This record gives sequence, C-alpha cells and structure tokens, in this order.
Amino acid sequence: MKAWAKKLKQQILVLYLAYKDDRVPWYAKIFTACVVGYALSPIDLIPDFIPVLGYIDDVILVPLGIMIALKMIPREVIAECEIKAEEMMKKGKPKNWLAGSLVILLWGIVLVWAGLEVYSFYN
Repeated sequence: MKAWAKKLKQQILVLYLAYKDDRVPWYAKIFTACVVGYALSPIDLIPDFIPVLGYIDDVILVPLGIMIALKMIPREVIAECEIKAEEMMKKGKPKNWLAGSLVILLWGIVLVWAGLEVYSFYN
C-alpha cells in the first residue's frame, strides 16, 4: 500500500511537470491540470467521513484520472518527466505555494457560492 501511494505521488508529479511542457496538447493540459488540482486539493468530491464511499475518489477517481491523463500525453514527454520527477522526489517534496493558494482560493469561492445559493433558497 505504501509503495502504491508513493507511485501515485510520483505520477502526480509527472503530470505536473508534463503540464508545463509545450509538446503536450492543450486539451491534455486542461485535463491534466484538473487531475493534479483535484489530487492535491484538500477537499474531495465525496467527503472521507462518509463510510466506504468517502474513499472512492482516493482509490478510484484519482488513479483513473491519472491513467487517462497519462494516455493523452506524448510518451517521450512522460519519459522525460518521469526522470525529472524521480530526481525531485529524491531531493524532497517540491512545494508550490502559488498553486496551493490558487486551489484553496478556488475551493473557497465554490464554498461561498454554494453557501449563497443555499441561503437564497431558504429566503
């Protein structure tokens, strides 16, 4: 299980690096950005506190998204990004505070919008 989680983290890093490559088609970049953003997001589609269903996104949706994204990206780009990702993992986890801040901001906007919708529904 621990090896699977490490492989998943490395694949997310590969997708992150591939997103920046100019050889990746625009549609693959959009899908890849969504997969990486969702994988790194602290908020899940199905909250983890819901028994059994809460872990479906972690066990099925994220790996499925990674698999689809990897198929959209040219093989030579993936090979190069895998080497870069392996080197980065050896040095320690990379940190991108800007990307993390944007993900949190996006989820904050979604939550505020949802709260306003619920409020307007009841009033």
